[in-house]
Amino acid sequence: MVFSSMIFLWLFLPVVLLLYWLLEKRIGIKGGNVILLIASLFFYSWGEPVYILLMLFSVCMNYGFARWVAAAPGKGKRLALFLAIAGNILLLGFFKYAGFFTTYLSKLTGGALAIVNIALPLGISFYTFQAMSYVIDVYRGETKVQKNLFKVMLYICLFPQLIAGPIVQYKDIEDQIDHRVLTTDKKLYGIRRFIFGLAKKVLLANFFGIYADKLFGMHAYQVSTGMEWLKMLLYALQIYYDFSGYSDMAIGLGSMFGFSFKENFNYPYVSTSAAEHWRRWHISLGSWFRDYVYIPLGGSRKGLFRTCINTLFVFLLTGFWHGASLRFIIWGLFYGVLIVIERLGFGRILTWLKTHKLGFITHIYYWILMLVGWVFFREEGVNTALVTIKAMFRYQSGSISVFNCLNAAIIIMLVIGILLAGPLQYIFPKLQNLRKPETPVRVPEFVLLMGLYFFSAVSLVSDSYNAFIYFRF
Repeated sequence: MVFSSMIFLWLFLPVVLLLYWLLEKRIGIKGGNVILLIASLFFYSWGEPVYILLMLFSVCMNYGFARWVAAAPGKGKRLALFLAIAGNILLLGFFKYAGFFTTYLSKLTGGALAIVNIALPLGISFYTFQAMSYVIDVYRGETKVQKNLFKVMLYICLFPQLIAGPIVQYKDIEDQIDHRVLTTDKKLYGIRRFIFGLAKKVLLANFFGIYADKLFGMHAYQVSTGMEWLKMLLYALQIYYDFSGYSDMAIGLGSMFGFSFKENFNYPYVSTSAAEHWRRWHISLGSWFRDYVYIPLGGSRKGLFRTCINTLFVFLLTGFWHGASLRFIIWGLFYGVLIVIERLGFGRILTWLKTHKLGFITHIYYWILMLVGWVFFREEGVNTALVTIKAMFRYQSGSISVFNCLNAAIIIMLVIGILLAGPLQYIFPKLQNLRKPETPVRVPEFVLLMGLYFFSAVSLVSDSYNAFIYFRF
């Protein structure tokens, strides 16, 4: 089940909201949590009836390890943490990376080893990282161990953020599980964020995705240099509105039930460097790797060389987290190398350009590299990605001109997509307030929201293109 499906919008969500809102005051937070847990298990089992057992096993495993970590003294505590991390990595590694490793081992052994192909359980990367962060935080003393299994289960299985994030740390919602207050303002804010996210996905991401897929489906001899850049621009807008739209919906749904989740996107396409991009893109994942990998490795505290090695290692893992493929590893290392180069001195040049009213150059630098990075992320193989990059930087006419692909609708939507991806919000800063819970919903915005919801629903009825990109991770 996906947020942008008719069954979710017209059946699952209304039923769960009505039950929760009508009964929450009568049955209290504990009763409300029971409703949410049952709804979350049903939500996951709708698409993954078998793999719900895997998720519940992960919950019980991490609940047990956290209890062990909290109770064990000295070396026993470290042993429990080590086994918890190893257990989670083995679980994730088997279901997500078994095919990747056995494929390469089979090549090395001349086909003597059989290739293992296992269907990827939805959301396993997200809920595994959440579970690990909980156990690690208990070890560090940053959060108290939760002795109630069902509260740990609710934290990991909560359906708004279960499938594709944001990655929520237990310490951020620990108090909310027992003491959140659901107000009318929270409900209205949640509805606002959800509808904005739905519109991003359905009206923008789906539109860009349809045309991007058509261009990606063309043969190399058909695609001109201009079309290659257009193709990557369409995909860049598709993945931004797809994933940030999902995050908006997740944050909105959480607010409808009284939860406050942290932001996962902060207009990344207004960045001026690779480092800034990762402070603004998929913030919850970047924070996870910073807190649980980069800083424990020494961060930037052990000299420049060690800092660069730590950075490259983190982005190697970031790429590998996204998928069991060499192209994702290259994509992660691509950003790692860029950030290292910026740290070694190029970042100071970018800063100098911005202070001397030449900031537009830094935006051009970022957009070129960002689009090149998405080539590795989107193309089906490394060789295909290299062919695409070659065509982007070496002129080729192709059999179809870029002007044959453009029409009024695409041009208008490209302008809208680029402006709404950050530039408009920075030209008119008040627009950024729409993401803040304290900003009231006024009549003009209410009319806009109803219009966006109506057109999104109409689009869903007539269009079947609806898969979330990050579901595969």
